[in-house]
Amino acid sequence: MKKRNGAILEESKIIAVAERLWKVAVFGPDNYKTALISHYLRTKNRKQKKEAIEFAIDLLEGYFEGPISNELAEQALQQIIKFDDDVLFPKPANPKFTFIDLFAGIGGFRIAMQRLQGECVFSSEWDKMAQRTYYANFGEIPFGDITKDKTKEYIPDSFDIICGGFPCQPFSIAGVSKKNSLGRKHGFDDEKQGNLFFHIAEIIEKHRPKAFFLENVKNLVSHDKGNTFKVIKETLESLDYSFHSKVMNGKHFVPQHRERTFMVGFDKRRFNGNEDFRFPELPEPTKKVKDILEKRVDKKYTLTDKLWQYLQDYAIKHKEKGNGFGFGLVDLNGISRTISARYYKDGSEILIPQKDKNPRRLSVREAARLQGYPDHFIVEAVSMNQAYKQFGNSVVVPLIEAIGENIVDQLYRIKTNIHTYTYESVNKEVF
Repeated sequence: MKKRNGAILEESKIIAVAERLWKVAVFGPDNYKTALISHYLRTKNRKQKKEAIEFAIDLLEGYFEGPISNELAEQALQQIIKFDDDVLFPKPANPKFTFIDLFAGIGGFRIAMQRLQGECVFSSEWDKMAQRTYYANFGEIPFGDITKDKTKEYIPDSFDIICGGFPCQPFSIAGVSKKNSLGRKHGFDDEKQGNLFFHIAEIIEKHRPKAFFLENVKNLVSHDKGNTFKVIKETLESLDYSFHSKVMNGKHFVPQHRERTFMVGFDKRRFNGNEDFRFPELPEPTKKVKDILEKRVDKKYTLTDKLWQYLQDYAIKHKEKGNGFGFGLVDLNGISRTISARYYKDGSEILIPQKDKNPRRLSVREAARLQGYPDHFIVEAVSMNQAYKQFGNSVVVPLIEAIGENIVDQLYRIKTNIHTYTYESVNKEVF
């Protein structure tokens, strides 16, 4: 027991506070108080200290006898947020650039960019379950709803790269003039504020990072007869950024067919369009499904007789109608279909054959490996179903790293005209 300014700090009460915050107050779209606390404790940003301490006192009142001093509040917070514990994926000791992680999910972008020696100075993720997994691995609670001005207040004034795999919502551009559909030079109209992409554009316009690095589904380029992609491209170009895009497949790094659209751009006001960015040439695919399988898996992953029969009957029904719908029993020497956020429902798109047994789902660890996450990544912070959703929504980490390397390389080339940074020098552990 320690006494500080008349207040009594008991270990049992610290544990009680930590448990309460974990269950109730820490996670969710409106979690800016605890998100700010965790960001402050990780970055020691002086601008955040006063407000973080105020939030801490507010959260801790009623759990200690006597007044809560600033010193006591900070001491308690360091224990609650596990500031003194080892973080599985810490920031680099000597960061070479900074980035923010929007629509962060469980941190696929963050792992990749930290491997390239980048420091994450702000993270945002709306889903409270994804926040739990993010916190378990990075020791940081992402801010919640990025559409809210309160959340945006905590974005640092300056950073090098904005990263994000943003959800794609339909654009309503019918009857809107060309000028408005491209976005105004200073801010965007109310109609566009309803679309998540325009919140990214607003942040880019205000903070002017050196580069952006965005990811979306493959059919973004054809969505709404190409109008969606046109608006995105022309909006970013109207902010004086270059625009590079390409559909790339994760199968070059993991045994999964997963095509996604990637968009990269650089600030023309800094670099005058002189960057020589190219998307990376990808290695020949070599990974096979059998390479990611665990030697032993729990029997809970094996399909029940009822579910297996249902999937077979369902496949026959649709085959008779001329449709291609059905389960995907994988070739262990090949690659899988794309894992989706619905995988938790029945696992039908990726089923692993078993000798003398019904097929099984991927284990949660195997799902993580299928997206290129290292084996020390914590997958147990949420339920099995939630974990499946999270990996189904994630990015292929080594593909993000390969593209990110070329972005960072350009920042160095433009700044120094000397290639002083090589991707090969980075530790690229995947499995």
